Amino acid sequence: MKKLFGTDGIRGVSGVYPLDAATIYTVGLALAHHLGDSPRVVMGMDTRESSEGIAAMLTAGLVAGGATVESAGVITTPAVAYLAAAHGFAVGVVISASHNPWEDNGIKLFGPDGYKLPDATEMAIEAEIFRRIEGGAGFDPTLHGEAVKDGAPEVNEGDRAEYVRFLLAAVPGLSLDNKRIVIDCANGAASAVAPQLFAGLGGEVVITHASPDGRNINEGCGALHAAVVAAEVVKHRADLGITFDGDADRALFADEHGVVVNGDAVLLLAARDLQERGLLVGATVVATTMSNMGLEAALKRSGIAMLRAPVGDKYVLEQMLATGAALGGEQSGHIIFSGRSTTGDGLLTALLLLDIIHRSGKSLGALTADLKTFPQVIVNVKVREKLPLEAMPAVVTAIGAAEDALKDSGRVVIRYSGTEKLARVMIEAESEGLMREHAEAIAGAIREEIGV
Repeated sequence: MKKLFGTDGIRGVSGVYPLDAATIYTVGLALAHHLGDSPRVVMGMDTRESSEGIAAMLTAGLVAGGATVESAGVITTPAVAYLAAAHGFAVGVVISASHNPWEDNGIKLFGPDGYKLPDATEMAIEAEIFRRIEGGAGFDPTLHGEAVKDGAPEVNEGDRAEYVRFLLAAVPGLSLDNKRIVIDCANGAASAVAPQLFAGLGGEVVITHASPDGRNINEGCGALHAAVVAAEVVKHRADLGITFDGDADRALFADEHGVVVNGDAVLLLAARDLQERGLLVGATVVATTMSNMGLEAALKRSGIAMLRAPVGDKYVLEQMLATGAALGGEQSGHIIFSGRSTTGDGLLTALLLLDIIHRSGKSLGALTADLKTFPQVIVNVKVREKLPLEAMPAVVTAIGAAEDALKDSGRVVIRYSGTEKLARVMIEAESEGLMREHAEAIAGAIREEIGV
């Protein structure tokens, strides 16, 4: 089992293991060693105040290990994945904790094909990191301090411009004329890209939360707070709202009525559009265990099958590659278009959704009107450790009672977060009363056993 890498790289509180200086430097050394002779690395980051320091420390370790590092500066996670594949870098590195609060940060890795590294590769890198830590071959302020002080290499401003050109090439002919769009950049990486991207598409674009100060990333804005952009749509009488998370690998939307439109609805619209154009391979979409039963029913009415993968766009992609599916994603807004992207890309998703609206001549509200979702509740429980659920009898009993009560009229999904010390209790059901009753019962049992 991996100890450092979660479902989305190495993540934690900045300055605290595994994001302390010595470990970050050792990660750079180990990664360079794993990549072989003189590897080329491209690195980007989000807007957290700790990102530059982590990038400088990681760069020092990589360079000490024989790597050459190109900095793309503040840029989105999917942009780094694109650059890694487009220019043959041995690895793409992103310093970001995505939707987490500003105190957190992380290190994400993409291979030379633009895909997240497989679990086996991450485990091999982990083993190298621990070997070096145990052998004492880590960061020495006396020996390595100057290398870190030099910081990351000069930013290649052309990387961001190239990524914008790539995005625009995906939607030739897209026009926002006669439309008013509100865009929430979450004070994150999209702040450096979205204004440039949307500048030449016409229409009226209102950019919000694009003034990062190092600590306001995801704070009361962005995809974690989609109701904020929904309210802005109503305020500005806009046609659509778009909101990103901190590293812009996902996007959520608000329709012209100020109703939040999540990743399930985007999957439905994209699947129908691809099917109409004969591009939906096998008439199949990959979603996750968290996607609503209403999505499955709507897709079925359109003759489209839905497969469920474990939560995490990494696992959605694995099932897409295994089945040849052209489309997959998560309710949270990570959407992957096979052949266009190798990971969730919020900016690309936004453009492709706008293109569907443009070609259909319909509003987002009209296009999603027939998606009827089951009531769903998610209760997050802070935990001190992640014990197997089956090892906690009270939790097993509570889950069994919920499944017996709901039978074929609902679903129960319990899982641990891959990036935080949380247990997530998700229940959806036709009966909202039963749903909430059993969600609280299961959450209560978990709190009793391992709650903080």
